[in-house]
Amino acid sequence: MNEPEQPLPALGEIAAATTDLQPPPPPPPSSVIHTIFIGPDGLRAGWRFAIYIASVFAILYALAWATRPLIPHRPHETPPVWVFLFGECESLVAAIVPAIFLARMEKRRFGDYGLSLANALGKQFWLGLLWGIVGITVLLLVMRGVGVFYFGGLALHGPRVLKFAAFWAVLFLVVGLFEEFAFRGYTQFTLSRGIGFWPAAVLLSALFGGVHLGNQGEAWIGAVAAAFIALFFCLTLRRTGTLWFAVGLHASWDWGESFLYSVPDSGTMVPGHLMSPSFHGSRWLTGGTVGPEGSVFVFVVIAAMWVLFDRLYPAKVSSTSSELASD
Repeated sequence: MNEPEQPLPALGEIAAATTDLQPPPPPPPSSVIHTIFIGPDGLRAGWRFAIYIASVFAILYALAWATRPLIPHRPHETPPVWVFLFGECESLVAAIVPAIFLARMEKRRFGDYGLSLANALGKQFWLGLLWGIVGITVLLLVMRGVGVFYFGGLALHGPRVLKFAAFWAVLFLVVGLFEEFAFRGYTQFTLSRGIGFWPAAVLLSALFGGVHLGNQGEAWIGAVAAAFIALFFCLTLRRTGTLWFAVGLHASWDWGESFLYSVPDSGTMVPGHLMSPSFHGSRWLTGGTVGPEGSVFVFVVIAAMWVLFDRLYPAKVSSTSSELASD
């Protein structure tokens, strides 16, 4: 019995089958403009960094213009202390707002930039507070031990002690939040994706130190010290995965330096400080107009903090490295 003949495929079906077997056409070559701006992760890190910085300065300018009528202008007079807090709050807003919009554009969580709200004022923050106050205390005790610093007596009494202690605690918390996020938050995260973590850390830490040269009374040795402590902050970010440790350390170091021990902080003496200390000796030892951050002893303290932190927070070994080590 003969089997029924199968119908021959139509010419269109043969052509379609032949087309399916052919490799897909290569993608069209990218234009030079596209290559300059777009990378594997979308807009290149350098451009995102530039957009962020431009946005921060634009918001700062807008806030300064909008709030100018609120700020008393008294030439040759120290402004009220609330003006310092007001200015730092403006800076914090200018640093945070662009990162929120860029996080949405990049489809990331804001917490990816180091300031997760889930960890706000948590364990790492309080540990950072402890490290900061101990760090500045050790530095001043070393300077006292070699006879170049004396703590002095109290300059404040009664309720004013608590009033100014609380005020400067709030202000330096805002300072810590602003400076850590501005230099080690969105900027560090973004540049790290372009050039790597430590190259970005060195670049931003050098910038952090350079910015301090704009402070009245600051000197190059104080700026170098600021850059080195900024690198230490980067280490804490790398090992803890959060900026909250650095925020706490930054805030309590500044509070201890400016209010509690009442010494110049990057060349600035704040009003309403607690004590009346004195310095005697070479500016290399005392820090001169810069304060303790301009003393050579600050580098010893930073180095000691680096070594201790490295011991307490060892680098995590990836699973791939562990497997290689066991082979």
